[in-house]
Amino acid sequence: MTAADAPPGSACSIPARISLKIDPKPLFPGVSGGMALIARGRSTPIVMTQPQSPTLKERGPKAATLMLNSLEIEGRPQDTRVVVAMSGGVDSSVTAALLKAEGYDVVGVTLQLYDHGAATHRKGACCAGQDIHDARAVADRIGIPHYVLDYEQRFREAVIDRFAESYVAGETPVPCVNCNMTVKFHDLLNTVQDLGAKVLATGHYVASRDVGGHRALFRAKDDDRDQSYFLFATTREQLDMVRFPLGDRSKAETRELARRFGLAVADKHDSQDICFVPAGKYTDVIERLKPGAAEGGEIVDLDGKVLGQHDGIIHFTVGQRRGLKIPGPAPLYVLRLDASTRRVIVGPREALTTRRIGLREVNWIGEGTLDAALGGGRMDVFVKVRSTRAPQAAWLSRASDGYEIELVDGEDGVSPGQACVFYDGGQGQARVLGGGFIKSAVPAARAA
Repeated sequence: MTAADAPPGSACSIPARISLKIDPKPLFPGVSGGMALIARGRSTPIVMTQPQSPTLKERGPKAATLMLNSLEIEGRPQDTRVVVAMSGGVDSSVTAALLKAEGYDVVGVTLQLYDHGAATHRKGACCAGQDIHDARAVADRIGIPHYVLDYEQRFREAVIDRFAESYVAGETPVPCVNCNMTVKFHDLLNTVQDLGAKVLATGHYVASRDVGGHRALFRAKDDDRDQSYFLFATTREQLDMVRFPLGDRSKAETRELARRFGLAVADKHDSQDICFVPAGKYTDVIERLKPGAAEGGEIVDLDGKVLGQHDGIIHFTVGQRRGLKIPGPAPLYVLRLDASTRRVIVGPREALTTRRIGLREVNWIGEGTLDAALGGGRMDVFVKVRSTRAPQAAWLSRASDGYEIELVDGEDGVSPGQACVFYDGGQGQARVLGGGFIKSAVPAARAA
């Protein structure tokens, strides 16, 4: 039995897919128009009435002091609609419960991003059939409406296809960043506005605060849970419409809150792997999407000497040691992948150290513009080139073809396709200044 065939209420059952449709006709007497969520031919209206707020001039001198709620939005919680992105995990579930307990008009939304059938019940995967079921159960528990939106096609085009193309090109992609910058913080925000909500709230461990009239992004209080690395591509405009209620909480506090709210997901495992890789093997997905991507080639050393053969560069990543099957007196590591020649270049561990990094698709969310911040030279920053590493000291400067980072101490195993995120400090809740995707990594010996 598939999830689609399961009876309602079973562990495998999921809500009907929902698409959005604007309906200019009145939904109810006195309502001029709105939006309906269409599910298998049934129309469930969400009333979109939001009285026009008077201008500051109309409200008079008392408006000089605006009353802000806990989300730093003008107005009472009960008058503030918030859409919560609910993945079915403990973090987004607690986010929804917290806001509901504070009195906000909360609407839960779960995105169906891929064919859930293959990943249902798979430990470590998110947004699978069980997760959709869990999100709906939490919504029922706390008493909020919950909708599942079909984003499969968009997710395929913006995230999965790009992931496969990047791997075939010899890169090490970070699909969670692409998902946030395209589907979640672009497309979903459009839906948030269509639903008449003021903001989108998520369960990410990252903080945002008002700085000079706009939201700025900061690392989470819980250093071990910080997810700012995956959100560097968020724009200023998007930040103004997103809230992160868990940014100043620890994971232990979140789980305790889930127990207090009586949520069944309080002890649910965290998602760990890429959600659309049901078997945990990236190569299976790539070979299915890009037939012929696993063409073999040569394994060579830094001088171009052929040491062996391989069955496709998609099976290797920079820094890899296992699987080379090359005998020798000292271990060899993957240094580079050349997609054009299908060559895997290997060498000693010391050759892995990278000092200079070229960037593409740079997003700046610090003060002013990036060029103004750089002035005529370079600026001191702290950067993360891997999500699991602490920020390290670096210099950010212009390059002939964009921007580049020079690492003070260097980093091992840097690969094109990864993200490089900028911070204004190396410890605590440092501010996120932006970041970019790595397009080139120069070994320390050549950067000197």
